[in-house]
Amino acid sequence: MPKVSTVAEQDYLKAIYQLGGARSDVATSDLADRLGVTPGSVSAMLRKLDEQGFVSHAKYRGVRLTKRGTREAVEMIRHHRLLELYLAKVVGMPWDKVHAEADALEHVISEDLESRLDELLGFPTEDPHGHPIPSAALDLVENDYPALAETAAGMRCIVRRVGDRDPELLRHLAGLGITPGTKLSVLEVIPFSGGVRVRIKGTEHIVGLEAAHAVAVEIS
Repeated sequence: MPKVSTVAEQDYLKAIYQLGGARSDVATSDLADRLGVTPGSVSAMLRKLDEQGFVSHAKYRGVRLTKRGTREAVEMIRHHRLLELYLAKVVGMPWDKVHAEADALEHVISEDLESRLDELLGFPTEDPHGHPIPSAALDLVENDYPALAETAAGMRCIVRRVGDRDPELLRHLAGLGITPGTKLSVLEVIPFSGGVRVRIKGTEHIVGLEAAHAVAVEIS
């Protein structure tokens, strides 16, 4: 059976997975927005991936990954998140820069290097932003934590993960002291899209609504 052979194909499969395409249909318009390409380009690539057996694509229905497509996508996610952790933990790169670097490197590392990175890092289970790292067997368990924006006043929370696609947002969250493992108290959910007022280590902060949607928390 053929494997995914190009960077573009790998990017498509990973994007479909991250949009929920292992469990339900993903709209081609959402995929185009995610990848920053035209709908025509999406349609052409999906036809190719469908012919190769990586996706199931029907006009007006959207696209869903097959089992083969899901494994290919999860393998790329494993590469990406191991690389992010290596760049942050070993190289010392700031957490707002590792995503873009890992995006470039994830396509070229060998399975042997992946295995050695895993061992070097102590067989980690999370990347620097709190996202789960798939196992060597490509098992990926993603807990469905609520967003900080979905909490209520009086709740005590532990930050479990943050969105990693926007470097400016990551710098902002780090400035507030919001990283995976941070404990915080929700003081107020400000109405009319005002965000969330929280207390972290005795200091109050306002987390804007967009940022609050990018922070996943566990209610403690």
